Amino acid sequence: MKPEVHVKTVRRRRRSSLPNIESPPPLNLRNWVVYAALAAIIALLMFNGALTDRPGSIPLPELSQATDVRSTIVPSADSLQIVVAWDLTLSPPEGLPDSVKVRVIPQGTDTLISTQSSRERSDTSYIPAPKPGQTVAGLSCVTAVHSEEQPVEEACTPWQYVRPSAAPPVAAATVAAGPRKIIVEPSGLQVDPDIGGKCAEWQRTHPQDSVWIKVNSTAVPACTGPNRKPTVAQFCAFALLPDGRRLKTKNSSNNRYCDELFEEWIRERYS
Repeated sequence: MKPEVHVKTVRRRRRSSLPNIESPPPLNLRNWVVYAALAAIIALLMFNGALTDRPGSIPLPELSQATDVRSTIVPSADSLQIVVAWDLTLSPPEGLPDSVKVRVIPQGTDTLISTQSSRERSDTSYIPAPKPGQTVAGLSCVTAVHSEEQPVEEACTPWQYVRPSAAPPVAAATVAAGPRKIIVEPSGLQVDPDIGGKCAEWQRTHPQDSVWIKVNSTAVPACTGPNRKPTVAQFCAFALLPDGRRLKTKNSSNNRYCDELFEEWIRERYS
C-alpha cells in the first residue's frame, strides 16, 4: 500500500508594482512657530534694507539765485520794448532775495537798471529802435539781491534785433502799374545768437529742409536760442501798388517761406 503524500500548497503574494510612499509626519506646532519666526525675520531685514538704500533728500542751496533769464523784444513806436523774464532757484524761505536787480545792456548805449520785488518775475524797458539795415544787440542780466554781504551771482542772456533795409527790384509784371512802394516783411525780427553753431550744423545736415515750423515765430529746436526765439533771420520784399494791390517781388517769388509770409501779409489787409 502506497504511503499518502501530502503536498503543501504555498501561495505567493503578488508584489504591487507601485512603490511604497510613506506619508510625511505631521507638522507639529513647534515647526510652525519656527517657520513663522524665520519669515518675520526675513521680511524685517528686507524692509530695513530698503530704508537704508533709499537716497536722502538733496539739501537746498542756502540762497536763491536768478536763473533762466530771457528777453522778448517787440517794436513800440520809435522804440523797442524789451521784456526781461526770469526765475529763481529753490531755497529755504529765509534764502529768498530781498529784491531783484535787472540790467539791460545794449551795445553802444547806456545800461538800463531797475529794481523789482522778489515776487516779480519780469521787467519792461525801452531802448531806441535801430534804423533800417541796422542791428541792435545786448545782454539782459538779473541778480538776486540779499541783505547780507553775499557773493553776487548775475545771470545774463544775449539778444539781438534785426531791421532789414534793402528794396529788391520789382518783377517786370509790376513795372507798368505805376509808382509803387516796396515793403519788407517782417519790418524787424528778434533773432537769438546761434550759440555753438547748432543751427548752422542743422542746416548743413538738412539742406532740403526749412528751419521754420511757423513763419517768423517758431523754428526747429536746433535753431531756437536761449530766449526761445529763432536763430535765423529771413525777410521778404513785397510791392504795394497805388491802387492798394499787394504783389510779390521777383526776389520773393517761388519761395515757400515768402509764400506763407505773403499770405499772412494779405490777411492783415482785411483784418
